[in-house]
Amino acid sequence: MRVLVTGAGGQLGRDCVLACEAVGDEVFGFDHASLDVGDRDSVMGAITSLRPDAVLHCAAWTAVDDCESDPDRAYGANALAVRWVAQACDSAGAHLVNISTDYVFDGVKATPYREWDTPNPQSVYGASKLAGEREALALGAHATVVRTSWLCGEYGNNMVKTIMRLANERSELAFVDDQVGHPSLCADLAPMIRRLALDRRAGVHHVTNQGPVSWYGFAQAVVGAMGKPPSMVRPIATADLKPRRPAERPANSVLDNAVLRLGGVELLPDFRESVATLVAKLSASTGSAPA
Repeated sequence: MRVLVTGAGGQLGRDCVLACEAVGDEVFGFDHASLDVGDRDSVMGAITSLRPDAVLHCAAWTAVDDCESDPDRAYGANALAVRWVAQACDSAGAHLVNISTDYVFDGVKATPYREWDTPNPQSVYGASKLAGEREALALGAHATVVRTSWLCGEYGNNMVKTIMRLANERSELAFVDDQVGHPSLCADLAPMIRRLALDRRAGVHHVTNQGPVSWYGFAQAVVGAMGKPPSMVRPIATADLKPRRPAERPANSVLDNAVLRLGGVELLPDFRESVATLVAKLSASTGSAPA
């Protein structure tokens, strides 16, 4: 395939570029400096001139709390920019894969969220990403929306790196035990995103690693993979966090990968396997092998 990746400088975008290159695709990766997805003319020019088979739209403004104080920027980056990308894809005949989030849900459901559940975002970030989904899905059979959650990878800033740093600095860590989700490892997620583009599987898909876990349990898994005692992590409630963060976090972020599962597509592996691999890779890159 000829693949264009927006947000190629971010953690998921970089892994998407690598996943496509690994199988021989011709890849055009654009970071923010080389393509401002908020500029309609630039987007139209890039996509219609390169005429890719697929566009993996990973670019977004993901500063969840900052979105609360600047909704115009949030909607511009996460919704209107998707309109420009979708229009360009329509002109070029490219299939669009738009990356979305668990934040489109309110988190109050007692069971995992399926693709057909009604979104009800509780934050500006979630609302802007839901608006972006609708812009993408206006393409009908030529668009895929991938909702994912708790992204972590080798590149960029993420919770695995934060936990590893804190575990090397402190004797005790505290993480919330009342927010539950499915972690998503970029190295696993990116090849699935490519597959959805290649197969042109339209509509909304939930794509995450498997294994529901709280942030407390996730931190224990990371610490354990480092060779440190998981008991160094203690559970706390979200209400105990100080200061309180501006954006609401969904208590239940578990996404049932129902469309993949019911469609006979093999799901991503349990997050614990992939976290262990990521921790080993990050430890090796910093010269600090697991204890």
